[in-house]
Amino acid sequence: MEVILLERIARLGGVGDVVKVRDGYGRNFLIPEKKALRASETNKKVFEERRHIIEQQNAEAKAAAEVKAKKLEGVKITLVRQASQEGKLYGSVTVRDIADALEEAGHEVPRSQIVMSGTIKTTGEYTVRITMHAEVIIQVAVNVVRLETEAA
Repeated sequence: MEVILLERIARLGGVGDVVKVRDGYGRNFLIPEKKALRASETNKKVFEERRHIIEQQNAEAKAAAEVKAKKLEGVKITLVRQASQEGKLYGSVTVRDIADALEEAGHEVPRSQIVMSGTIKTTGEYTVRITMHAEVIIQVAVNVVRLETEAA
């Protein structure tokens, strides 16, 4: 299936690119999320007529994401979890835990924007990526400790 991208998508293309994607990805994600249009002749004409509006909206979204990223820059989260003496957690730290901790710190970050390289199952310091926009990605430090006294 060929689609016209309405916004920049990592590892796929930029605004206005006509790319070939798998049918399910286009039909179930890109088109319903308003990230792309089917690449028909009429849609190509409609896109070219509205191109400047779409690019302006994307620029505004990027600017808003950069403002949020400035506020989150340098933020360090400390999570207290039950763990064994060796530092293995009784459970794991998930994206939901990080989103809740950021919300408690006064930062509104949707869970879909938080990207973890793997699960956190031991105490220690970790970095977590937050994708505010396709072009605005920041790192947040997460410190997982066993006791509240270790947090200080």
